[in-house]
Amino acid sequence: MVISAWLSMLLPESLNKMVDIGSTLDRVPSLLLSAPQEAGAASFQPTLPFLILLFPLLGALVNGLGAFLWRENKVIPSLLGPGALIAAFVVSVFNFIGMRTVDLHGPEIVSLWTWIESGDLRIGIDLQFDQLSMLMCLIVTGVGSLIHIYSVGYMRSDPAYSRYFSYLNLFVFFMLVLVLGSSFPLMFVGWEGVGLCSYLLIGFWYENRDYSNAGKKAFIINRIGDVGFLVAMFLLFVAFGTLDMVSILDAAPQQLTHGGGLVTGVTLLLFLGCTGKSAQIPLYTWLPDAMAGPTPVSALIHAATMVTAGVYLIARTSVLFALSPITQIVVATVGGATALLAATIAIQQYDIKKVLAYSTISQLGYMFLAVGVGAFTAGVFHLMTHAFFKALLFLGAGAVIHTVHEAWSGNDHHGDPNDMRNHGGLKAFMPKTWAFMWIGTLAIAGVFPLAGFFSKDEIIWSVGASGYSVLWVVALLTAILTAVYMTRLMVMAFHGQNRTFGHAGTEKAKRHLHEAPIVMWLPLAVLAALSLMGGWVNVPEALPLPHIAWFHHWLEPVFAPARTVAAEYGVHLAHTAPIGGGEALWAGLSTLLAVTAVAVTLRIQASKNVPLESEATALTGFARVLHDKWYVDEFYDRLIVSPSRALWRGCWKIVDSRLIDGAVNGLGHLMRLLGWVGGQLQSGRVTTYLLVFMVGALLVLSVL
Repeated sequence: MVISAWLSMLLPESLNKMVDIGSTLDRVPSLLLSAPQEAGAASFQPTLPFLILLFPLLGALVNGLGAFLWRENKVIPSLLGPGALIAAFVVSVFNFIGMRTVDLHGPEIVSLWTWIESGDLRIGIDLQFDQLSMLMCLIVTGVGSLIHIYSVGYMRSDPAYSRYFSYLNLFVFFMLVLVLGSSFPLMFVGWEGVGLCSYLLIGFWYENRDYSNAGKKAFIINRIGDVGFLVAMFLLFVAFGTLDMVSILDAAPQQLTHGGGLVTGVTLLLFLGCTGKSAQIPLYTWLPDAMAGPTPVSALIHAATMVTAGVYLIARTSVLFALSPITQIVVATVGGATALLAATIAIQQYDIKKVLAYSTISQLGYMFLAVGVGAFTAGVFHLMTHAFFKALLFLGAGAVIHTVHEAWSGNDHHGDPNDMRNHGGLKAFMPKTWAFMWIGTLAIAGVFPLAGFFSKDEIIWSVGASGYSVLWVVALLTAILTAVYMTRLMVMAFHGQNRTFGHAGTEKAKRHLHEAPIVMWLPLAVLAALSLMGGWVNVPEALPLPHIAWFHHWLEPVFAPARTVAAEYGVHLAHTAPIGGGEALWAGLSTLLAVTAVAVTLRIQASKNVPLESEATALTGFARVLHDKWYVDEFYDRLIVSPSRALWRGCWKIVDSRLIDGAVNGLGHLMRLLGWVGGQLQSGRVTTYLLVFMVGALLVLSVL
C-alpha cells in the first residue's frame, strides 16, 4: 500500500518541473570543468528530481512481480535491475552539473506532496538538494550501478534471480529516501527501509538457518539503535515544534545552549542510532554476520548504502553535534576504539569476506573519529573514497569465491570457498582480479598516490591537530594494522602455492580455475580507476603537490554553520602534530609506515606454509583471542542473550502456561463441573425433585 501511494502521488506535481534534457547534454563537457558561478547566478532548479527515487522503485516493483510471473526469464531482471540504477545515476549527474553552475548557499527543497498534517505539524514528502545530498546521490547510484552490473554475472544461476534484483533496487531506493529526505521522519522512513532490505538480503538464502539467523541478528541490533533516533526526534519536536531539518538546524544555535543537557541528550541518542546502522561499539557485531548474504549485497551494504547512513546523519546534523562538545568526544572515542578493535580482529580471520567486514567496521571508525573532532569534510571525504575501494575489494573477493565455487561444483569437492586457506596462487588464474584488488589494498592502506592516502591522511592529521594525542596514536596504529591484514589477505588468496584442490597440485586448478567473466571484472576496472584517482579532488596545500581544494569548497556551504559554532566557542585546529611536525611531514611518514607494513607483511606471509582448511589446527594464545573476536559475541550471549532467553522461557512456562492458560483452562473445567452438576439434577424423577426441594427449604429455614 505504501509503495502504491508513492507511485500514484509521486508523478503529478513533479512533472511540471521538466526541463530540456537535450540542451543540458550539449553543455555537459563545459559544465563539468567549469567552476561554480559567483553569487547572483540563477537559482538551482533540480532536473526531474523525483526520477532519482522513481527509477529504483519501479525496478523493485517490476522485478518483484517478475519473481512470480517470469521466474525462468533472466533477461528482464538483467536489463531492468542495473538499468534502473544507471538511469537514476544519469539524473543525479544532470543535477550535479546543474548545481555546479550556481553559487548555492542553502538547500533547494522540492515538495512532492503532504504526508502528515495535524494542527501546526506538517510533514511533507520533500526532497532536499544541496552539496552533501548531491554527493551522496552520486555515490549511492554510481557505485550501486556497478554492483548491480556485477550481480548479473554473480547471481546468474540463482533461481531467485528476479527477487534478488527487486530487493537490491528497493535497498537503493530507501537509501536515496534517507539521503534526500528534508525532515527527520522522512529520513527515518529511509533509515528503517534500509534496515528492512538488509534483513531481506542478508537472509536471502533463507533455507539455510544460519543465514536466516544472521538476517534476524542484523535487524534486531539495528532496532536497538533506532530507539535512540526515535526518542531524539520526539525531543527535537518538543524543543522546536517542527521536525523539518532545515528549520531545526537554522534555529539550533539560537535556541539551544552550547553544551546544554538537551542538545547533549539529542546528539547522544542520534549517535546511538548511528552505532547500530554504521556498526560501531557496542552495536557492531551484526556486520560480520551479514556476510551470509550474496557478496554483491555485502559490497552494497559496506560501500554505498546502509553503513554510511550513520556518518551521513552526523554530517547532516553537524550543527547539533558542534553544539555538544561532550557528544563529540564520545563520538571520537568510540570511533577510535572501534577502528582499532576491528583492525586487530581482522588480522586473524581466514574468511575473506569477514576480513573485509572488520575492515569496514574499522574504516567507519575512522569516519566517526573525523566527525567527532569536527572534521566533517574529512569524514565525508573518506566515506566517498572508501566506497570506491571497499566496493572494489568486496567484488574482487566475490570473483574469487565465485570462481572457486564453480571449480568445486563439478568435482565433488567440499569446503568453504570463502576460506583463504583454500585459495592461494590465484594470481596465475585471475590476473585482472589480482591487479584490481592490489589497487584496492594499497588504497585502503593509505599508500600514495591512491585515494585512501588523501582521505585517511586528512583524518589522522585532523585528529592530531585537534589535540587528541591518544586518538592520534590510535589512528596511526590502525593505519599500520590495515596495511598488515590487507596484505595478508592478498598473499593468502593470490600468491604462493595454489591450495584450491588440496594436494592434487596445480594441474587440476589449471583446468577449472579461470578469470571472472567480463560483466564481473569490468565494474572492478572502473572501481580500480576511481580508487586510483578519487582522492585527487582534495590535495592539501601543505603537500608539495598542486593544491586542489575542490572537495572542501564543494561542501563548505553545508558545514560552514557548524564551523561557525565551533569557532564561536574557541575550537580551532593546531598547525602541528601532537609531537611536532607539519602535515607534509606526517603525510610522508604515514605513507612510509603503510608501505613498510605492506612490504614486511608480504615478506613474512610469503615465507609461511599455509595449511589447508581441512588440515589446519586450532589457534592458541593471543592469536585465538583475535580469531574469536575478543569473545565479544560470547560476552553478549552470556550477559544479554542467555539471561533474556531464560527470562522469556520463564515467562512462557510460569506466566503464560500456568497463570494465563491455567486460568482460562480452569474456568473451562469449572463450567464443565457446573454443567455436570446441573445435568445430575435434571433426572426426570419427581421424587428426586421433591427431595431437593425439601433439602433447600430446610436450608433456607435454618438460615432464617
